[in-house]
Parts: sequence; structure tokens; C-alpha cells
Amino acid sequence: MTDQNKLFAEPGEGDWVTTPDGNKRRIVLHTPELMVVEFAFEPGAVGDAHSHPHVQASYVAHGRFEVTIGDATRSIGAGGSFIVPSGVTHGVKALETGRLVDSFTPAREDFLAADRKAD
Repeated sequence: MTDQNKLFAEPGEGDWVTTPDGNKRRIVLHTPELMVVEFAFEPGAVGDAHSHPHVQASYVAHGRFEVTIGDATRSIGAGGSFIVPSGVTHGVKALETGRLVDSFTPAREDFLAADRKAD
């Protein structure tokens, strides 16, 4: 473990940035191998269908989402979770105001680069 890897985050730490699909996200913590990101959605907001090489595990911290992974769609509420395998197309629709906490492995360098540009 190097000194540059932060191991703890307090509630509310991290700056919110607007995502390309109009929602908000903040990076909570990250190492090169793992990243935790919180996403905020208003009712009816859509997280556009996309894929990436990272494995993603998501936890519904608040609200209810319609989640599509590949050809499968489910409604998942607070306390539920889902996993997106590497390279599989996925997206969400917020059925009410909600928050997702996503973990990615490895870290999303695209998020880190976008956040550096926003500074």
C-alpha cells in the first residue's frame, strides 16, 4: 500500500460532477485495482446503455431503478444490488429519486481523467 492511496472517506467527501447523460457522480475512493463511485439520479433519469471492460458491482443505496444487463431487465430497490460482467451492455432508469454506489475493477481511468479536466 502506498501513501497516495486513500483508505477512508467521510460522508459527503468528493466533488459531484455531471455525467454525459445528465446525472451526477462523485468518486468516493480508488486505487488502481478498485474504485467506488456514487451516482445520483432524479425520477425518470436514465443512465444510458453502455459497456466497458471493467467488472461493476452496484448497490442501490436509495430509491428504485429499472436495471438492464444484456437482455435481462429487473426492478431493483434500496438494499438490492447487481453485477455487470466485463463488456456487457447495461443501463438504468430511475423510477424515483435514487442513489447507486458502484464499485469497478480495475479503477475507471476515464472517470479520473474527466474529473481532473473539471478541476
